[in-house]
Formats: sequence, structure tokens, C-alpha cells
Amino acid sequence: MDLLLLAAFLGIIEGLTEFLPVSSTGHLVLLVDLLGFPAPSGKTFEVVIQLGAILAVCVAFFPRLWQALTGVATVRSEQLFVRNILIAFLPAMVIGAGAYSMIRALLDSPMVVAVTLVLGGIAILLIERLNHTPRYHAIEQFPLPLTVKIGLFQCIAMVPGVSRSGATIMGSLLMGVERKTAAEFSFFLAIPTMAGATAYSLYKNWAALDFSAFGMIGIGFVTAFITALLVVRVAIGFIGRHGFAPFAWYRIVLGLVMIGVLALR
Repeated sequence: MDLLLLAAFLGIIEGLTEFLPVSSTGHLVLLVDLLGFPAPSGKTFEVVIQLGAILAVCVAFFPRLWQALTGVATVRSEQLFVRNILIAFLPAMVIGAGAYSMIRALLDSPMVVAVTLVLGGIAILLIERLNHTPRYHAIEQFPLPLTVKIGLFQCIAMVPGVSRSGATIMGSLLMGVERKTAAEFSFFLAIPTMAGATAYSLYKNWAALDFSAFGMIGIGFVTAFITALLVVRVAIGFIGRHGFAPFAWYRIVLGLVMIGVLALR
């Protein structure tokens, strides 16, 4: 495959999967490592296309983010909104920094990804079938203990294939957050979480970074941004109509297929 087309393809995969409960990291691991698609320009490419996805969620929710930024000094509801996002981010920041080496080792295992895709899909189906009685319908309503617990749920996604958005949303549902609000909180929480993970990855891999292939990196960034922007704009409506079961079945089928491929190899 032409490297420019490959860069565009991997950028699209990143944008499609980053904010859905299907694991973007798992998809990239399977495509890059298992199926033999070399990531253009090494670690740099993987880092930069994540920045494209971060920018997409900032653009999609710019009015809400601007409202929070301009009101955080004086408006109590905006202070609570910002507080809850930052507090939920802290567990991932602390645990992620401490467990970085183990996480990188796990990321190199396609079998871990395949198994966690299946297990995560089953977990989503089970949680979806529970009788949820929402108690929280807005992010600024979250009490502090709830925010911390959601942040801890997000840390489960450090195991590749689990899905950051999936862990955050399912944890929120289990603790009484309304479905649409859970999805929105996952998107907002992605901003500091992904920005922090990207910055830490740049720091850890700075000596190995290769910025020579600017064309491929730029194409991956743009395609990740455009695709993620489209996904973010339609995801909440889709989830409101169909729930999370379609994503669960997709995870299970993909995981089982990959387990079969690995067994044959």
C-alpha cells in the first residue's frame, strides 16, 4: 500500500475509534503489529494523529468549553464543570505515569487486545441490560466522590483493547449517570487525558522521534481530525437511539476473529 494512503487509512481508523467504546489503541495495535501495516515515521505518527482527535473534540464542543472557560472565575456551575473534569483526570495521570513501562509492554501484545475486545464487549452487553435509574443529568451535578470513581474506571482502559471511552461511559452508567451525559463527560474527559498521554509519550520517546516524513504525518493528522469531528458530532445521537449494544457486538466479533487469526499463526 502507498505510504500516503496508509497514513490516511490509519488516521481514519484513529478518528473513527477514539471516541467510541471500541478501543482506538487496540485497532492500531492490530493493524500496525498484527496485520503488518508499518506506522509511518514511527512513534511520531501515532502521537500526532492523537493530537488530531483531541483537536476535533475541542472544535466540536467549543461553545461549551468557551462557556466554561469564561465563567470559571465567577459562575459556580462552570467551576463544578471544570473541577469534575480535572478531578476525573487525576487518577489516569498518576497511575499512567507510574505504570508506563508495563502499559507499553502490554501494547505490544495483539492477543491481549483481542481478548480484551471480547471481554469488554460482553461487559457492555451486561451493563446495558441492567435496569438503570439515572440520578445525574448534568456534569456539574456530579458529587466529588462520583467524579473520582469515574476517573478510576478510566484507568482500566490502560489495558489495550478495553477502550477509554467505553470504560468511562460504562462506569458512569453503573453509578447512575444518564446515558447522554455519560457520553458527553467521556468526550470532555478525553481532552486532558489524551493531551497528557500525548505529552508524556513525547517526553518518553523524544530521542526516537522522527519528524522527517511531514507529509505522511500531516495526512494522518488531518484525516484523524476530520473523521473524529464527524464521529463526535453524530455519536451522541446514535447512542441515544441505539445504546451501546452495536459497539459491544462489533468488539466481540472483531476480537474472536483476531483470536482465530492468532491461533492459526
